[in-house]
Amino acid sequence: MGGHADARRVRLGVVGLLDRHRAVLPSWLALYYDEPLEFVSASGRRVTASDGRTYLDLFAGILTNGVGYDIPEISDAIRAQLDTGVLHSSTLYLIRKQVELAERIASLSGIPDAKVFFTCSGTEANEAALLLATEYRRSSQVLALRNSYHGRAFATMGITGNRSWSASALSPVQVHYVHGGYRYRGPFRNLSDADYVQACVEDLVDVLDTGTSGDVACLIAEPIQGVGGFNVPPDGLFAAFQKELSSRGILLISDEVQTGWGRTGEHFWGIQAHGVTPDAMTFAKGLGNGLTIGGVVARAELMDCLQANSISTFGGNPVSTSGALATLQYLSDHDLQANCAARGAELLDGLRALDLPVVGDVRGKGLMIGVELVGPGGEPDAAAAARALELARENGVLVGKGGLYGNVLRLAPPMTLTADEAAEGLVALRAALQAVQDEVVPG
Repeated sequence: MGGHADARRVRLGVVGLLDRHRAVLPSWLALYYDEPLEFVSASGRRVTASDGRTYLDLFAGILTNGVGYDIPEISDAIRAQLDTGVLHSSTLYLIRKQVELAERIASLSGIPDAKVFFTCSGTEANEAALLLATEYRRSSQVLALRNSYHGRAFATMGITGNRSWSASALSPVQVHYVHGGYRYRGPFRNLSDADYVQACVEDLVDVLDTGTSGDVACLIAEPIQGVGGFNVPPDGLFAAFQKELSSRGILLISDEVQTGWGRTGEHFWGIQAHGVTPDAMTFAKGLGNGLTIGGVVARAELMDCLQANSISTFGGNPVSTSGALATLQYLSDHDLQANCAARGAELLDGLRALDLPVVGDVRGKGLMIGVELVGPGGEPDAAAAARALELARENGVLVGKGGLYGNVLRLAPPMTLTADEAAEGLVALRAALQAVQDEVVPG
């Protein structure tokens, strides 16, 4: 009886917390699962919830716990900074770890003569990049990809090409959307890679020639669309775009908030798959391994174009930059980019081997994998994705969900995922997807 009583108390505690959440937090602040989870401890790739269960986390706090939980090398670096008593000083003072981190990122970026500005999030990083580009080019016109996501502030919401995440039509920039991001349901889906790239370039030229006044500031793009469902364009697309853009003086900004730090397995930055160096890149999420940090790395001429004063109160603070430096060192010391390539291949191969009509598409690179679920006629099936999310949890595995229609399962585990954990995750996911299929077409 004691066990049942304890379980009931835990469940009532979660329900009580959920009621309190709904009472004081916005109704639009979404929660996963019919019975939302509260994490109380974590280690490696596993989290323990207040329901007493431990789960294999294949979503990593939306790619933010990029190395994993409770990593001693990172925790020790944070504690060492805490022990100094200096948690914050603002950018009005010299911050040694901030300088060291900027030097490291500038070197890793591949951008000549690079400078770095730190922020607190990916949204703020993209806002800063848009400010730089529009000021440098003296234009408020911006190009973005359809089905993109760049943040929840005014400018970044304005360039987000996914209506599920665009709460307002108001924007400080004039945005024009081009094709190229979401191939599976796009008008060019049946073309070869080369023909797809050519069609997208022709669309870009048409938009520039007919929909703009010519003096466009920039094109901003995710090398792999994250919230949009881990959509992967053909390699070389953005090099073809940049050729047209550079002929008109238009800047290219790569949004690396989800694709950076080696997660794609092939390269350290997602844009490198396209053989092009952008004018600027934005970053966040995995760099802090749970700490709040983001930023922009850009050509010095672009970074230094602002004429007004500016600071960042919390951006690049001593605690976040200490943790980020330790994270970068850990990534390098353990060659996590190679691990992403190996574990990602195992997950992709295992999921692609499924012969289930409910699985319309399996796509991704490295440890960024999307599984698009569809109905009998190939239409998006958001209900199937929601059900698969719940069943995966019942099987002990946590995954994410996204896509334009909410029908894509998103897998983005910590980059330290082991081969055994990848195999464990596959078993749970395959069982969940088979159960969804059986519910659609009962045996």
